[in-house]
Amino acid sequence: MNKAELVELIANKTGTSKRQSEECVDLVITAITKSVAKGEKVTLVGFGTFERRDRRARKGRDPRSGTEIDIPAKKVPAFSAGKHFKQAVNKK
Repeated sequence: MNKAELVELIANKTGTSKRQSEECVDLVITAITKSVAKGEKVTLVGFGTFERRDRRARKGRDPRSGTEIDIPAKKVPAFSAGKHFKQAVNKK
C-alpha cells in the first residue's frame, strides 16, 4: 500500500474527501517526523514506537578499492513494532 491508497482507504472509511484525508495523513507524518527529529519518542500504543538513535562513528571499507574509510557518527530514525502489530503480522 502506498500513500495514495492509504488516503483513498481513509476517505472511503470516514466519508471525507480525499483532499481532507491526505491533509490528515500529511499532518500525522509531519508531527511524527518533527518529534523524532527533536529527539522525542512517539508511541502509538499497539502499533509501535518511532525514535531517534545515535549511530557512533566507525571504520569501514570502500568496496571498490578495499581502502579503509571513516564513517562519521549520525542520527538515524528507528521503529519498534508494538505487541498488537506484531501479533497481526504473525497471525495465521
